Amino acid sequence: MSRIRERNSERILEAAAIEFADKGFAATKIIDIAKKVQLPKPNIYYYFQSKENLYRCVLESIIEPLLEASTPFTTFDDPATALTAYIHTKIRISKEHPHASKVFASEIMHGAPYLPTDISDKLMQQTINTTARIKAWILDEKMDDVDPHHLLFTIWASTQTYADFDWQIGRVTGKKKLSNGDYQKAAELITKMVLSGCGLTIPTNKI
Repeated sequence: MSRIRERNSERILEAAAIEFADKGFAATKIIDIAKKVQLPKPNIYYYFQSKENLYRCVLESIIEPLLEASTPFTTFDDPATALTAYIHTKIRISKEHPHASKVFASEIMHGAPYLPTDISDKLMQQTINTTARIKAWILDEKMDDVDPHHLLFTIWASTQTYADFDWQIGRVTGKKKLSNGDYQKAAELITKMVLSGCGLTIPTNKI
């Protein structure tokens, strides 16, 4: 029974991410999510209690990997290795969580009206810790003196675009869906550009 409950929760979250990404929070209806997963509407409330809670769960499904993505900054002493791992992880998140990524991006673009305070605080603390790490590397002359905030903005924009602007990417490339090789090429190119801009070289050791 627990396995069925887990699977139904996963299906509902996936469907909700698609609906919230396409329509936004206000326009999304629980009945439409229920139809996508072929479950009665009351079942959605049974698993998630309310639309607000379901939306929060969708946000949490992308927030958790986003928070974990910064682990390389505390794991590696070498900035080139840390930034390489970070960029590759961010690309993987866009590949594996495209709809939830769109929900998060839309939330931010609208001024985060529904983003819970505790999640916002975690994201802010992550940014503070990450920029502090970059500043330390700069002070230790391990990388060029770049603005840590704008460095992160650049990485966020270039990696998350593969989820948030997939329609445009599909039109340009002529592909309905990017391959694993496409994502790998993207990660490698972004890494090359970022490291070069920071006065770093691509690490020879594998992440």
